[in-house]
Amino acid sequence: MLVNGIPQYLQNLTSAKIDLTSANSGSQNLYTVPSAADFNASVVSSILVCNDSGSDSTIDVLIDTLPIFKAKAVSANTTIELLTNDLVLNENEILKVEAAHDDRLSVVASIQEFAKTRITTSATVI
Repeated sequence: MLVNGIPQYLQNLTSAKIDLTSANSGSQNLYTVPSAADFNASVVSSILVCNDSGSDSTIDVLIDTLPIFKAKAVSANTTIELLTNDLVLNENEILKVEAAHDDRLSVVASIQEFAKTRITTSATVI
């Protein structure tokens, strides 16, 4: 993959998880793109939001301070997928989430982290 003409190498597959227990605490950091010299981009392929309560709620999702979902409805006892396409984040950008109500929502994001250089590891055969 090329980003800005620079080859990118998949370095890590990860997930970010958060249980939004307090709506009064404002937006909470779900994921921060690595900022090491070798890492410079991440691709979020999925953002699942689960409402495990018997009441409806809403969620805000932001990149730094820019809202990408505002008051997105999540019905009682359901899970929704927010993304229909991949979301590309650059180094140091922060994916944040904020719930409208306490103890109703949890969020899981599936993420691919890319680097400018290929990092190799060798397997040891026993």
